[in-house]
Amino acid sequence: MHEGRVGMYVCGPTTYDYAHVGHARVAIMFDAFRRFLEYVGYDVLLISNITDIDDKIINKASERGEEPVAMAHRFAKAYLEDMDRLRVRRANIIPKATRHIPEIISMVKTLVDKGYAYVSDGDVYFSVEKFPEYGKLSHRRPEDMMAGARIDVSDKKRNPLDFALWKAAKEGEPSWPSPWGPGRPGWHIECSAMSMHYIGDTLDIHGGGSDLIFPHHENEIAQSEAATGKLFVNYWMHVGMVQFEKEKMSKSLGNVFLVRDLLKKYRPEAIRLMFLNAHYRKPFDFSEKNLGDSMVLLERIWSTYHSLKSNASGEPRCEMCGDYEQRILSALADDFNTREAMKDYLEFISAARDMKGEEAMGALQFMEKMDEIFDILPRGCEESAEEKLMQIILDIRTALRKQKNYQLADMIRDELLKIGIKIEDAREGTRWYRV
Repeated sequence: MHEGRVGMYVCGPTTYDYAHVGHARVAIMFDAFRRFLEYVGYDVLLISNITDIDDKIINKASERGEEPVAMAHRFAKAYLEDMDRLRVRRANIIPKATRHIPEIISMVKTLVDKGYAYVSDGDVYFSVEKFPEYGKLSHRRPEDMMAGARIDVSDKKRNPLDFALWKAAKEGEPSWPSPWGPGRPGWHIECSAMSMHYIGDTLDIHGGGSDLIFPHHENEIAQSEAATGKLFVNYWMHVGMVQFEKEKMSKSLGNVFLVRDLLKKYRPEAIRLMFLNAHYRKPFDFSEKNLGDSMVLLERIWSTYHSLKSNASGEPRCEMCGDYEQRILSALADDFNTREAMKDYLEFISAARDMKGEEAMGALQFMEKMDEIFDILPRGCEESAEEKLMQIILDIRTALRKQKNYQLADMIRDELLKIGIKIEDAREGTRWYRV
């Protein structure tokens, strides 16, 4: 909408628990996408919200005996801390629903005044039948949706597909005054009100998880375009769901992996690399084997980086770097194909591993340039020294095993475990992590 600037809104979490790997994938992929846009010259305004009031938050707070909004803010703080550790740069603005009640009420009032919404016993609902294009994002037809819908006789809605813009207060729930009585926002309205408040009536890019396409993003389109009469979003981007052994992650199945638990065992850079090594739109089948493989790849990248640092000298010269940069950027420009980009990057790593002198200096600078997008290289001399020391220990242990001195090799493994470092031998190589 504005030359040289991208206005991007990404749906953030509903904070009623700690962040899981699904949250991590969405955050990492949009973080890398933002970095790519900046790399090629755009000024990016990124807004990513936190839903701090809704039914899930209220129900969880009731179970815990906590005040809902205070609990949501506690988990929001934990979420941001987890994402910081994953090297996800914070959005320019991180709005919370409870801090934008005036904007939300103003938008609901506009929809009521225009006849797109109606009041029913203190609730306000959007009338789906008043918006003929409903279903254009998810490619669902209202008549097909109606076939599977149910409505109780006592329901306040005129149509089962109508959705809440404002919910009348129930006893003991947080509420705010409004023209329709005390209540709180519906889930969908907050994103429309906050995104347009900061970016404008039309967003360049709107993103989130693929599970949000319907009904959340479909409802956002309906209410936003009904309110303004303008196109709401130019480009939609949806990150595929994270599965575990082809099953959707859910607490009832016991297959939800929390970010903070994984970070006790795996490097944050390995988690980033794992997700960058797959196309953002496709479902991702998560496993600890995938993370283990990512750790091996990360060690390969880091050892090349350390080798280049040790061997670099003189003026940078790297004949192949320009070609690899073009290939990587072309892949990222093609529907942000990080899978293809990482394939080219890893090919470069293999080719650059034994470079010395001016070539090593050029390759080192290229890796650091690409890290403006990927952000997977080691940070600081302390981390680098630890990595080098561990590599020396692993090389000694590998030599002992080749000499069939398994007793001493096992002793090294056991002593490392006593200080909280576990090593595992796999066909791809030996890897280590903290426990």
